[in-house]
Amino acid sequence: MSVEAKDQGEATPEIVENQEESSQPDGEGQIDLDLILAPIEAMLVSSDRPLKPGALIDALSVHRDWKVSETELSDAIDTLNQQYNETGRAFSIECVSGGYRMMTQAEHAPVIAAMHRSRATTRLSKPALETLAIIAYRQPITRAELEAIRGVACGEVVRTLMERRMVKITGRAEELGRPMLYGTTTQFLDTFGLSSVKDLPKPEEFADQMVQQGI
Repeated sequence: MSVEAKDQGEATPEIVENQEESSQPDGEGQIDLDLILAPIEAMLVSSDRPLKPGALIDALSVHRDWKVSETELSDAIDTLNQQYNETGRAFSIECVSGGYRMMTQAEHAPVIAAMHRSRATTRLSKPALETLAIIAYRQPITRAELEAIRGVACGEVVRTLMERRMVKITGRAEELGRPMLYGTTTQFLDTFGLSSVKDLPKPEEFADQMVQQGI
């Protein structure tokens, strides 16, 4: 009778323990990627800024004491992106500013801009884009060097870029007067979908495009 009670009633402590262990990482410190896909996705969806790999790994460790490596995290991100691609989702997980962020596909930018009514208010002027490009490629750069390249005063444009959090003061030059040095910010990387300034297009790529277009 006691045997029947075990078969029909609640699981024994040994069975419960085995069931709990089955949801834990298996093998030599390895983890079943399927276990962490949903938690990773939830964290990225809930964040309005890129999340560093370390932050995601720490959260998983606190959540279930899972020891996830950066390689396993990267594999999980690739798996999620593969699922999004196979199901035709409008978004993917991108590496931006040294972290991961959920981003919509580029082809949906016009409708998103229209929804937020932000196309006119967020567009940078041509002088601002020129100034930002020079700072991005020549940073750290002084205002005098910047104005020498552009051939016009850039004070007001630089202030606008700083207000937009695209440009920041990175220090002072070791020259007479110790002029301030300017560089780009993480907001700049985030806005243009770059992981670092090393991902900026090479100048020769622009030259090739101009030749192809007969400019």
